[in-house]
Amino acid sequence: MEREVIRQLFLQHYARMQRVARSLLYDEQECEDVIGDIFESLLSGQTVLLPGSEERYLLTSVRNRCLKRLRHEQVKRSAQADEPADDGQEDERLTDILEFVAARLSEQEQRIFRLRFTEGFSYEEIAVREGISRVAVWKHLSHAVTAIKKQFNPRML
Repeated sequence: MEREVIRQLFLQHYARMQRVARSLLYDEQECEDVIGDIFESLLSGQTVLLPGSEERYLLTSVRNRCLKRLRHEQVKRSAQADEPADDGQEDERLTDILEFVAARLSEQEQRIFRLRFTEGFSYEEIAVREGISRVAVWKHLSHAVTAIKKQFNPRML
């Protein structure tokens, strides 16, 4: 899909997408991340829209991604409540992943990975801090996560 077409879709549908996201998440930055993720998938060519289905796709995508984030947070809170205070095996696995990140990823990918997953920065905050686009942040994180999955759980790919 051409950048200009995506830009027009953004201008035309952003306000409605924002309202849907805000009604579910109540967090401005989370809303921005959800909408940004949708447009990044359009820019990267991962998603192809049929003529006439653009608005329905965009609004449905916002709703689904917001609900997915809410479910993820709920599962995370539930897991934290259920897990024992000290889990040495989990600490060891995290240490292995961090060592892998330090050994196999570029310095920029390491910084971006740390900012997102250790410090909890949003794509936008990372992009501003690193002086790159949100799409570039997404690409770096995608590469890092794929490499980690290949190393530690090859069956997931």
